[in-house]
Amino acid sequence: MSSPATCTPPLPVSWEECRSRGWSHIDVLLVTGDAYVDHPSFGIALIGRLLESRGYKTALLIQPRFDNAEDFRAYPTPKLFCGITAGNLDSIVANYTGNGKVREKDAYSEGGNPWHGKSHEKKERRRPDRATIIYTSLARSAFNNIPIVLGGVEASLRRFVHYDYKQAKLRASCLTDAKADVLVYGMGEKSIIEIAQRCAAKKPLQGIAGTCLRLTSKEMQEEYGTSNPASSRELLVLPSYEKIVADKRTFLDAEIEIDRHLRAYSARLILQKQQNHWVVQFPQPKPLSTEELDHFYALPFTRQPHPRSQDIPAHRMIADSVTIVRGCSGNCSFCAITRHQGPAITSRSEKSIVAECRRLSSMDNFSGTISDLGGPTANLYGTRCSIGSCKKRDCLYPEPCPHLEIDEELFLSLLSKVSSLENVSHLFISSGLRMELLLKSPKLMRRIIKQHTPGSIKIAPEHTDDEILELMHKESSGLLEKFVNKCREISKEIGKKRIELTPYIILSHPGSTPAHAKRLATDLKKLGLKARKFQDFTPTPGTLSTAMYVAGLRPDNKKKIVVPKNQSERMKERKILESHFHKPESKAKATRRKQK
Repeated sequence: MSSPATCTPPLPVSWEECRSRGWSHIDVLLVTGDAYVDHPSFGIALIGRLLESRGYKTALLIQPRFDNAEDFRAYPTPKLFCGITAGNLDSIVANYTGNGKVREKDAYSEGGNPWHGKSHEKKERRRPDRATIIYTSLARSAFNNIPIVLGGVEASLRRFVHYDYKQAKLRASCLTDAKADVLVYGMGEKSIIEIAQRCAAKKPLQGIAGTCLRLTSKEMQEEYGTSNPASSRELLVLPSYEKIVADKRTFLDAEIEIDRHLRAYSARLILQKQQNHWVVQFPQPKPLSTEELDHFYALPFTRQPHPRSQDIPAHRMIADSVTIVRGCSGNCSFCAITRHQGPAITSRSEKSIVAECRRLSSMDNFSGTISDLGGPTANLYGTRCSIGSCKKRDCLYPEPCPHLEIDEELFLSLLSKVSSLENVSHLFISSGLRMELLLKSPKLMRRIIKQHTPGSIKIAPEHTDDEILELMHKESSGLLEKFVNKCREISKEIGKKRIELTPYIILSHPGSTPAHAKRLATDLKKLGLKARKFQDFTPTPGTLSTAMYVAGLRPDNKKKIVVPKNQSERMKERKILESHFHKPESKAKATRRKQK
């Protein structure tokens, strides 16, 4: 039995590997802050394989040194463009905790080591802060006269004025800071192919769906016939960088407008003045069809780290998982998935998913367990809108929309077909599940509890206090109690030991106080739930919650809210939750822990 890795080589990660393939040039160089894992869950692999499938000679530069451009100069100048991404995560999120402490582990680096050399030496990180900007500067110095294209989560969520929690300040668009030629926002498959085609034909990159450009005021006049775009109804003009810095309330206004525009798939261009330039965002591409998504996941991934990048913790987590759905219509205030993947749901076909599971289960190192069939939310799989769509695209708040159709039988059929594959002993759903949707699909809920639960079911109530849930754009607290009771009822019926639920909790969200944390702890304890997974709110770019954090205002009525920002305020809530679920630590044990 052969592994796909033996018959499909990964993308080359050096000029020597390119030359061994008989290449005399490269068309595209993709630069990333992550180690290279040739798996479709890693954006650089998906984009690289897609370009390769279209005949473009595509190479990768992984985690280059950033004190000089020598790693870039090891490649010849690409014929078409150089693509830059910080990696699967925003580089600040990858490098620092939500409270600004340096992370000592990096799930996207070899051995989990975030440092070049031994971890204790700490001479230089493998991935720089704001990697998109640093890598662009190095690419500019190494390669003359080729377009620099930004993409990935960091570029996508920092395309307009954004908040950087490490610096605790508002920053201009990374497109203007990096002085790149074009920025791809969202998942980018359609956009990157059109960019490659236009570069090959030496055509301008103006107007590509899913991209942003930076223009001077003179160029604005030439392109749109005005140097004052606010006068045009065809353009959506956001508050400028200067205005937002001067009045942080306008940052919330801008984020609300971006959110509405995105969910409506509006055809209007968005513009924002950034000091001496304008950022122009062209409309999103149409949502992917099932056939298009199927095609992307059928590309010949080895599903393994490149031989030069072994033992990648993030790969261990998803090695035996399969993505079945893309997009999220939940629009949680603290989450950037809708901003990046889009609000429209695209589900892969059953045939495509079963084919990938068959390939996975035939690999030499397959353990017998498929760890997850999932995505941003596993049970959004197969959902659709009975009226096509609407501008609001807010399918789950304050409760599931009556036009949202849930295809319970489709998911059940998928589970049955994958479970029956040869070599598959266990099939689990490890992705987060929306409780309100499971309650509306009782047969699926029963099936997951009975056969597809990997020890516990991950749920994300985030909180139990209705005031905070409203700010989070989540359904009321009564949902959690209903869900917990239903789970235990099903467990009793099927004779299974009481089902374990793992709730994910966010503390110190804008609007939260120690009183809210006390109610949260009390509610969880009454329901018999342990808060094993909780974290302080992190004000990452591209979310409405971050705009609330910066402005100190509610998004609906602009009334002031409490915002816990400093460490002592945030620790109050954490200690309240910990005191309800953990025994107090002895002084001796605390001393030993600190010494360690």
